Amino acid sequence: MNKGEAKKSNKLLIGGFMLSIFLAGVLSFYASSSHDGLVKVAGEIGFIDSAKDHSFGSGPLANYGIKGVENQRLSTGLAGVIGITATGLISYGLFYVVRRKNGVEK
Repeated sequence: MNKGEAKKSNKLLIGGFMLSIFLAGVLSFYASSSHDGLVKVAGEIGFIDSAKDHSFGSGPLANYGIKGVENQRLSTGLAGVIGITATGLISYGLFYVVRRKNGVEK
């Protein structure tokens, strides 16, 4: 890959990341109020009473928000941004390791 192609590729990646941050941080608040399809179906079918909280149910990012942030819009947006950023960093790290393992240099 030459420098021109690398620059275009980097711009595309940065643009995609910024779009993802916008979608997760701003537009996610306007998503469906029934965002957990399993809970909705469990209520419709009638087995919601047997549901148990999972082991991360009291975690800092439980229920599509940030624990301790009272503003629901801000809480949802920040949780989305944290999720996108974590996913991006983990993916970058994995791709970097795979690229180095296969002998591909930048």
